[in-house]
Amino acid sequence: MDLQLKDKKAILVGANGGIGRQVAHVLAEEGCDVAICGRSADKVSATAKECEGKGAKVYSEALDVTDASAVPAFVSNAADALGGCDIFVSFTSANPGEDTDEAWQTILATDVLPMRRGIEAALPHLEKSGAGSVLCISSTGAVEEFMGVQPYNALKAAVMAYSSAQSQALAPKNIRVNCITPGPVWTEDGPWPQIKEGMPDFFGQIMGQMPLGKMTDGTELAKAIAFVASPVCSTMTGANIVVDSGITKRNQF
Repeated sequence: MDLQLKDKKAILVGANGGIGRQVAHVLAEEGCDVAICGRSADKVSATAKECEGKGAKVYSEALDVTDASAVPAFVSNAADALGGCDIFVSFTSANPGEDTDEAWQTILATDVLPMRRGIEAALPHLEKSGAGSVLCISSTGAVEEFMGVQPYNALKAAVMAYSSAQSQALAPKNIRVNCITPGPVWTEDGPWPQIKEGMPDFFGQIMGQMPLGKMTDGTELAKAIAFVASPVCSTMTGANIVVDSGITKRNQF
């Protein structure tokens, strides 16, 4: 299937590792030009070179997403460098695993606010595109209890609600907004390889909750994200796409 992504411009916040890195790879393979950023200059540089090796034009920056001015400046620089923005996705995330004021502030500053600031900065470029696409990344922890009381779960629910509201607000500008809700995702640089090694019993419990008997692979999730972001889904907006190997049992609507 041709996703009609050739020569599209994708701005990805927090795409120097994990799911974001996989998405950058897939979009580059599909013919997109990509802009990526992250905290680690070495990881950003490595991901940029990987995408260039797939034929993409790449713009990259190392930055701290908790700096209120950093993401808007990156989006502006990226749109200038690529010649616009057709797709915007924010992957930034943190999970201190504690129910404390500090943990709430950390996740808000790392996960939710960079997403909101990035969307706001990208809006003029997405509108000019004529077929802009925004994806917000939530988590199945937002809809089912997972690993106790965590601000991460509550704020991922906020991401889901924000995505839905923005889909209605931006539709008149022909900008689609959808939410991707992954369950546990396996990437070699993510947390699950370490969990499997260091907490085998817990890892086994999580795997036992998946009817498919396998964890979602990061590349497979990235392909789903690319599909939803692409022009072939031109009338999909306000959707919440769950990719979780069946770990959530609720009706998905």
